[in-house]
Amino acid sequence: MTSQTTVDKAPLPEPPEPKPSKGLRGHPWLTLFSVAIGVMMVALDGTIVAIANPAIQKDLGATFADVQWITNGYFLALAVALITAGKLGDRFGHRQTFLIGVVGFAAASGAIGLSHSISLVITFRVLQGLFGALLMPAALGLLRATFPAEKLNMAIGIWGMVIGASTAGGPILGGVLVEHVSWQSVFFINVPVGVVALIVGGLILRDHRAENAPRSFDILGIVLLSAAMFCLVWAIIKAPVWGWGDGKTWLFMGAAVLSFVLFAFWETKVKEPLVPLALFRSVPLSAGVVLMALMAIAFLGGLFFVTFYLQNVHGMSPVDSGLHLLPLTGMMIVGSPLAGILITKVGPRIPLAGGMALTAVAMFGMSTLETGTSSFTMSIWFALLGLGLAPVMVGATEVIVGNAPMELSGVAGGIQQSAMQIGGSLGTAVLGAVMASKVSNDLPGNWTGAGLPPLTPAQADQAAEAVQVGVAPVAPDTPAEIAEKITGVAHDTFMSGMGLACLVAAGVAVVAVFVALLTKRGSNADAAGGGVHI
Repeated sequence: MTSQTTVDKAPLPEPPEPKPSKGLRGHPWLTLFSVAIGVMMVALDGTIVAIANPAIQKDLGATFADVQWITNGYFLALAVALITAGKLGDRFGHRQTFLIGVVGFAAASGAIGLSHSISLVITFRVLQGLFGALLMPAALGLLRATFPAEKLNMAIGIWGMVIGASTAGGPILGGVLVEHVSWQSVFFINVPVGVVALIVGGLILRDHRAENAPRSFDILGIVLLSAAMFCLVWAIIKAPVWGWGDGKTWLFMGAAVLSFVLFAFWETKVKEPLVPLALFRSVPLSAGVVLMALMAIAFLGGLFFVTFYLQNVHGMSPVDSGLHLLPLTGMMIVGSPLAGILITKVGPRIPLAGGMALTAVAMFGMSTLETGTSSFTMSIWFALLGLGLAPVMVGATEVIVGNAPMELSGVAGGIQQSAMQIGGSLGTAVLGAVMASKVSNDLPGNWTGAGLPPLTPAQADQAAEAVQVGVAPVAPDTPAEIAEKITGVAHDTFMSGMGLACLVAAGVAVVAVFVALLTKRGSNADAAGGGVHI
């Protein structure tokens, strides 16, 4: 069945179907292989960094806030730049944009590996985010322009499988490198991958530009949207430090709202807007954007604490912690192409709602984890989480990109990625605040209840900061009996905070189930050849 969504008064003809290529350049499956190498680099980076965070914290003497900034700085840069980067691909061609993103991302990764201070690590992580913003929407734009409609779901499914496989390999590869080489080596690994992606992409990728591609730049729109995204994500990131009721938090929130309002007004006046707001008249597309953000809040926010749980509470090595995450990412590998096939047959609504329901169950199960939970029990919840995420990653992407016209495929890819990065940043910040609040509330009582010596306010703050990442604040000369009590209190308190954070993530996933029911197949990805009229 073909859905038709009117987003303007004057319908225009459908963009032509991509013509199959007889040679290497522009061949659909070779194009998928080429962009997958670049996407693999970004996906590897996400899980490798998660595994490396504890080592970076110890080696560079970083605080919990510093570790959060390794993640949040990357999210902030991505969130600010993604939609603009997608527009650059639509204007100058996705091939060029993709290759520039690959080169910049690999170079920034190498620079992180050469850094000797936490400030430099964070700075180059921001640069990674900016170049990643060029790479990711361009990859989706290339797939959208290369694959015929009836094969787009399968292509996006395999694209999701590559992300899952890279995510699966990241913890193991990162664990081996951190344990046997150094944390710096987890960033150096991106350099050879980037070189391969550049060579293969230069040989295979074909430049696709739609006839209706933008010819000018909406400079004021870029400034207003960038300001809005920056203020929003900055407020989210800083709120746990400043406080959600603090004046500075609401100042940035207010600036974000004002910038978004001005941006929306301007986009109705400019001849070639950065983001044609008519896109969002499509309920399925809008639902896909919201769903992607909610999924990221639940997944990335909850996953932030898992590596600390495995390494600092269970005492696992980086390699062991990577292996314990394999059920999660392994199910994403298996589930992504299957989800593509299922969505092609029945549409996205049922798979997306079912996937978020499984995610909610998995996050609830993770809230029950304890310091002595067995590996088998952990694996059940991790596997269920991966199985739930697979159809959402594939389906929400198809809903967003498939409902956009060809000439706006880069912008659609930027919107999809922006929703995920804002959700990830919001999840890390909000669930981090939940963790910090729970630890601050529970630690004094647990400490006193264990009969431990009282702490000064300064010592209590330091202890709470350590406990937030699962570390027991044991001084070097502490007697063994007292050290054991401190460790027990620290780990129990950490688990109570992690449990509450996972419950919040489960609640977000439940809301996402109902949002998923609003989605429909993108008519640009419908094999029947129906149209979204722009």
